Amino acid sequence: MAYSTPESAMSEPPDDRSSDTAPSGTDPILYADTVDEYGPGDVVADHAAAAANDPQQPFRQTPGLDVAMEGLPRTTSLWSDAWRQLRRRPMFVVSAALILLLIVMALFPSIFTSIDPRACDLGDSLLTPSTDHWFGTDIQGCDYYARTIYGARVSITIGLTVTIFATLIALIGGSISGFYGGWVDSVIARLTDIMFVIPFILGSIVILSLFPTRGVGQVSLVLILLGWATMLRLVRAAVLTAKSHDYVDAARAMGATNRRIITKHILPNSMAPVIVYATITVGVVISAEAALSFLGVGLQLPAISWGLMISTAQTRIISAPHLLLFPGLFLSVTVFSFILMGDALRDALDPKLR
Repeated sequence: MAYSTPESAMSEPPDDRSSDTAPSGTDPILYADTVDEYGPGDVVADHAAAAANDPQQPFRQTPGLDVAMEGLPRTTSLWSDAWRQLRRRPMFVVSAALILLLIVMALFPSIFTSIDPRACDLGDSLLTPSTDHWFGTDIQGCDYYARTIYGARVSITIGLTVTIFATLIALIGGSISGFYGGWVDSVIARLTDIMFVIPFILGSIVILSLFPTRGVGQVSLVLILLGWATMLRLVRAAVLTAKSHDYVDAARAMGATNRRIITKHILPNSMAPVIVYATITVGVVISAEAALSFLGVGLQLPAISWGLMISTAQTRIISAPHLLLFPGLFLSVTVFSFILMGDALRDALDPKLR
């Protein structure tokens, strides 16, 4: 018995790709794998044909790949992404404005006052705040507003100087220790342990008491000698993490020297926690200098320092509270600004906290 086969069954099944249509409002979905399958007026076909005829690109694949890549967003670096985060944070804006104001005050105090801070009149001793003397006068009759403004120069100078040099020591020692390891790491680690044993304030008191005169240079030197250990440990940990990444192995395979690997690849990718800690360290150093001056082992007269002003006011807190109020307020705002800045930088540079 003969069976007849319907013509529909004998014909080839329709191409599924020809029936695919794109949703409304979007470009059609392309499935072609060769240039010949595109229409002559197709944009993707033109790109694919140009790529096929380009002798400089013999290994180009997937004709629609270049067109698809054009719509992807550009990648951004950690620092540009952090800057976009910081600009939208009120905490960063406020702290940056205060720090900028304090730096301008330290560099150009004459902008804020035209009075000589050392021009004193004993007849005006211990005057309360008034229109003539905004912050009153001290026991020697010196204008307290002018002395408070000029006191920012010493505090900011010591804070930035100690932080910069301590950071340089930490970057050099921490990068060498973390990158090379071995006996070099052991020697630097034991030296760091010795520095941790010495209490910061107590060690500063003992060392500064050996100097016959104590100015900005002597106080800064002692704080640098005792202030780099913690930051070096932080740098070492960051370098140990960074050197295990693939880009370090790739740079070494391409023949890069150890010096280039450290300076061009490891340190730039290890700076985020160092910058955060260094920013906070500025405020800590300023408060340490004020504490040492208050204890009588820091700066000496005729230097103008917030710590010295607070030390002078300790016996007159009840009778002349303005002697403690204004330098203490400026010192607190300065330290608070740098700590606030460090917190803002930490939130922006650490992806886990976003």
